[in-house]
Amino acid sequence: MISLTSPVRTRAHDWPAGVKLGLLAVATFGLFMLSDLRLQTLAALAMLGLYALPGKRFFLSGMERLRMLWPFVAILALWHGLTATCAEGVQFILRLLTTVGLANLVTMTTALSEMIAVFRWLATPLRRLGLNTRAMELAIALVIRLLPTLITNGQRLTDAWRARSRRRPGWRVVVPFTLLALDDADHLADALRARGGILETKEKP
Repeated sequence: MISLTSPVRTRAHDWPAGVKLGLLAVATFGLFMLSDLRLQTLAALAMLGLYALPGKRFFLSGMERLRMLWPFVAILALWHGLTATCAEGVQFILRLLTTVGLANLVTMTTALSEMIAVFRWLATPLRRLGLNTRAMELAIALVIRLLPTLITNGQRLTDAWRARSRRRPGWRVVVPFTLLALDDADHLADALRARGGILETKEKP
């Protein structure tokens, strides 16, 4: 497992995680309220500007992590092209890129432990009701930590297919990718059980 936090130090690294997550929520809500294509374009450019501020290395690292969105962008572009709703499609794609880009920016400048601390604070009322929130906290951490690993595994399967065939991999790597993900999940579950699990001990509020 690897961390999504950028090694390039920026001013945003020193901001409280709660502030950054709150700003992200407000920005995402605002983007979905915008209906003007020009404003959506300005928002996307502003997002790119935030990546460019810390320097070239930070910018390239951020863009590399956003590369996983291209299949979704291609599908959306194709669909809206076939349905003759190009303006709506461009707006939707810009909104997708901007919101995911901002979310990625938060993860790149926030330590995982700080993000979990915020979610733990938000779940305080649930613990007061006697609910164990450790599973939720662990699930959030695993999603953030394991997502790059899944992307890397998918890329390796694609590269292995291309090395053995001239045909495009497409759906042909879906089954091995699914089996690989399930195998990783099984090993992870065994590791958790070997360490005592997460639900045996009742938390104190």
